[in-house]
Amino acid sequence: MRKLTLATGSFLILAAPLAQADILGLGASVSYWDSDLSGNVAKDNDAVDVDDELRLDNDGNANAGLYLEHPVPLLPNVALSHTKIQQSGRGALAHKYDRVDPGAVYSELDLEQLDLTLYYEVLDNWVNLDLGLTVRDFSGDLLVRSADSSQSSRTEADAVLPLGYISARFDLPFTGASVGGSGNFISYSGDSMRDFNVYGQYRFSVLQLRAGYRQIAVDYEDSDDVFDVKLDGPFISAGVTF
Repeated sequence: MRKLTLATGSFLILAAPLAQADILGLGASVSYWDSDLSGNVAKDNDAVDVDDELRLDNDGNANAGLYLEHPVPLLPNVALSHTKIQQSGRGALAHKYDRVDPGAVYSELDLEQLDLTLYYEVLDNWVNLDLGLTVRDFSGDLLVRSADSSQSSRTEADAVLPLGYISARFDLPFTGASVGGSGNFISYSGDSMRDFNVYGQYRFSVLQLRAGYRQIAVDYEDSDDVFDVKLDGPFISAGVTF
């Protein structure tokens, strides 16, 4: 995927009515995401199945977010979020992968995303709608090592990408409960990335609790290194809003 300006995302920002918060708002959250991994990683036309061959399992999953909404006209609201996934496993290659011969292997996969999102509130009542643009710093790293550690291969990808952003939430009046979802997306020249979630939420005073489902799908080629993987599964989160 090339480093480009996402025209559709920019259009969403320019076309959106500039509805802003009446007062300053600040929120932060942390979450646990029980994600399953599937797909393939390739290097120099050699591909490996991350589930069937490498048997990667979830080792760590860090997710955190922060947002600031303000009443200043024309200026967008700001959100930051971070996702880091670490998986490892012991499997067996059915064929040679890069410099690693077929046989038993140990593998480690790291995927990391740091997002800066600029967005406007289009609707802000019991129906909430935000539109904007996300700048994502994405990195992927897969290490495959033979069982006797005599052979190893590293596949890497790194990019800064613009993605369209949309978020919608429907509040159930007088209950503190709501349902919603949000997503980021880009597709260009055969490469693509999408990241979306749907959730139910309950808010009590400044405390905000969520439970839902999230999916990230990456189809990204960086020179001869290719990540074509999907992560999905349920999540829970807790946050505070002021």
